[in-house]
Amino acid sequence: MKNRKILLCVVMVFLGASGYALYAIGIHQGRKLATSIVGVGASPVAASAPADAKKVLYWHDPMVPGQKFDKPGKSPFMDMQLVPVYAENGSDNGKVTISPRVQQNLGIRTAEVTRGNLTSAVVAVGSVAYNERDVALLQARSNGFVERLYVRAPLDPVRKGQALAQLYVPEWVAAQEEYLSVKRMQGNGLDGLLEGARQRMRLVGMTDDQIHLVETRGKVQARLTITAPIGGVLSELAVREGMTVMTGAPMFKINGLGTIWVNADIPESMSAQVRPGNAVEARTPALQGVIFKGKVSAILPDVNPATRTLKARIELPNPSGQLVPGMFATLNFSPAARKNLMLIPTEAVIQTGTRSVVMVAQGDGKFLPVEVEIGSETNGQSEIRKGLEVGQKVVVSGQFLIDSEASLTGTETRMSSMNAATPDKPTAVEPGKVAGPTHRGEGRVESINKEEITISHGPIPTLQWGAMTMGFKLPAGGLPHNIVVGDSVIFDIHPIKDGAFEIGTISPTAAAKNQSVGAKQ
Repeated sequence: MKNRKILLCVVMVFLGASGYALYAIGIHQGRKLATSIVGVGASPVAASAPADAKKVLYWHDPMVPGQKFDKPGKSPFMDMQLVPVYAENGSDNGKVTISPRVQQNLGIRTAEVTRGNLTSAVVAVGSVAYNERDVALLQARSNGFVERLYVRAPLDPVRKGQALAQLYVPEWVAAQEEYLSVKRMQGNGLDGLLEGARQRMRLVGMTDDQIHLVETRGKVQARLTITAPIGGVLSELAVREGMTVMTGAPMFKINGLGTIWVNADIPESMSAQVRPGNAVEARTPALQGVIFKGKVSAILPDVNPATRTLKARIELPNPSGQLVPGMFATLNFSPAARKNLMLIPTEAVIQTGTRSVVMVAQGDGKFLPVEVEIGSETNGQSEIRKGLEVGQKVVVSGQFLIDSEASLTGTETRMSSMNAATPDKPTAVEPGKVAGPTHRGEGRVESINKEEITISHGPIPTLQWGAMTMGFKLPAGGLPHNIVVGDSVIFDIHPIKDGAFEIGTISPTAAAKNQSVGAKQ
């Protein structure tokens, strides 16, 4: 029985040795075969790399782009492999390279920078008012009496030449009788007196038409009729039948309706685009479908301090009298077109508050942010005063995503330049050691041992951590002597290898210090 067991053990040892020998021979032959194909001294990894491979500047975690590593490996921040950054990308100073497939997925569209004419559209609202240049004011030229009134109420329409009132003026009667008496004695060499009597009728307020009526009829006109000098509406009526009127007293005010004014409020920022003589189209809700065409007659030199608007006076023809004072009107101004301007779609401009940026497509999937100076904007087109050239293509859709990536790339490039300017600070570190920023927290010491300190800390916003209890590696110089279990502390930490964090500085809070001083006393 013993001999049988010994024999079985010998056979098993022999079979194991034979298998290992065959495995070693296979590995040796495989290495010889690889060497014969690739060449002496070449490794399979190096042999598989293409001859025109891009040079790798460093590796980084896309979620933490500020950290750079000089070797590939696993990210200490996320459960993923580090991504290489190549020399071509690193030297583009803010350029972004996007593959055609990703461009299609993002819906990126471009438009060409062109030259053209730009006509600004200015829309404003206003109210209809009388044309104050088309007004007739009738006053009493002498003391008299209103015997008959032909118009009865304000805003009554009147025609040119229409009778308004009949007056009896005693002074006019005396002047007419004197004139007629001198005229009857004209043959006795009294021609000079006749002209003087005519002048006296003028002095008492009679018009040339009224004087001519007395001369042709040859008798006193005791009652004289006042007629409307223009057509329009009777905006003011200051007399009634039987009233006594004094010299200079207002009697009638007539406003013409052949043309009217629209007083429009123009925003101060758009006032430079509206000039006297510009064509205007007016529409009013009271007359749907009717368009009134006129022009800007004046820009009043006064700014309303409450609304920050200027008053533009627009003159419109109103032959049928459809427009009446008080109506609201919407006005479309047509400023003169500005010619030969550099134009791009307005949607291509990214406004950052202090500057305007567009993303310029440079071919081969590359995009570059360019700062531009914007002029006026109209109908979806923006004037470019500086920053672009005709023929360039700008991104009009998806530019915000590209701009975000360009900002990250530009930041990394600037950081690389700073690190190159200070050689004593390494630009890349090994994946096991991370030279990252420090983060501040506050908590309570739970335990201390030779290698780490356990702290129950509150939220740390810079790391997006909530409140938790965790251990941190002790600093190289050890903990300060005044840190004991139970203390409330303020501490700074920074990342080290394998996602761990090390204490940089630590000190008791003010409350803990006060308790310590009180205990000693």
